[in-house]
Amino acid sequence: MTSAVTSTGAADSPYTLTHLDALESEAVHIFREVAGEFERPVILFSGGKDSIVMLHLALKAFAPAPVPFALLHVDTGHNFPEVLEYRDRTIAAHALRLHVAKVQDYIDDGRLRERPDGTRNPLQTVPLTDAIAAHRFDAVFGGGRRDEEKARAKERVFSLRDEFSQWDPRRQRPELWSLYNGRHAPGEHVRVFPLSNWTELDVWQYIARESVELPEIYFAHRREVFSRSGMWLSPGKWGGPRPGEPVQTRLVRYRTVGDMSCTGAVDSAAATLQAVITEIAASRLTERGATRADDRMSEAAMEDRKREGYF
Repeated sequence: MTSAVTSTGAADSPYTLTHLDALESEAVHIFREVAGEFERPVILFSGGKDSIVMLHLALKAFAPAPVPFALLHVDTGHNFPEVLEYRDRTIAAHALRLHVAKVQDYIDDGRLRERPDGTRNPLQTVPLTDAIAAHRFDAVFGGGRRDEEKARAKERVFSLRDEFSQWDPRRQRPELWSLYNGRHAPGEHVRVFPLSNWTELDVWQYIARESVELPEIYFAHRREVFSRSGMWLSPGKWGGPRPGEPVQTRLVRYRTVGDMSCTGAVDSAAATLQAVITEIAASRLTERGATRADDRMSEAAMEDRKREGYF
């Protein structure tokens, strides 16, 4: 006989987990499995909310010991200053090791070219795969969730990548009874997604429950923006605005954070965690579908990039 769950989400019995407890327990289990099975794991950390929650879970998984993994950020050079400031402050607060792979370095030496549209998000793949190879990372944690986008919905929690960091959906392995297969040949690695079964609403409810600090751009604030392709983008050296794209000041917030060239803000007055949760609960658009220009390039944009080695 199971115990009822109250309207506040708390279980009547101390032996019954709430859905957030169950998700947390699963993620902690995944972190510990990787720690026991792989030699050189790394956590992708950008300062976005999903990577922040992922780091919070890693800190819990190994407390009171430090997190036994390094962190990796692929820096496009077009990041929001608030997010970079948060990233550096968090790294210092927890005495973590951070590797930064810079897209600008690849442009400067000719390995990559700027795109005509100014966005650098699709250019992250080569610096990412090069960093994985250079540091011999054999497990790479990412904050992808199945509810974000249809290509990500195909991923297993442990997602095998070949020696070229490419993803083949036909090589997906069964994960019955929460048993994860981390076997890989030399040169291959596994992408690991501890938040696979979370939704955007779960993430926000967990942030509220755990009092996790976030960059302020996730909450309503007045910001200069301009309209392009139905999204409010921030002006910047990346190439916006163009002639005929007037800048205006609006009350906005960000649901997801990539970089300034591809991430749109949404009109919002949600300045508190509870207001954001209420807003997300009423939304009928995924966060990436509503605010990410890089996912609008084609119907298969994300899947194409994942096959090339992107997350």
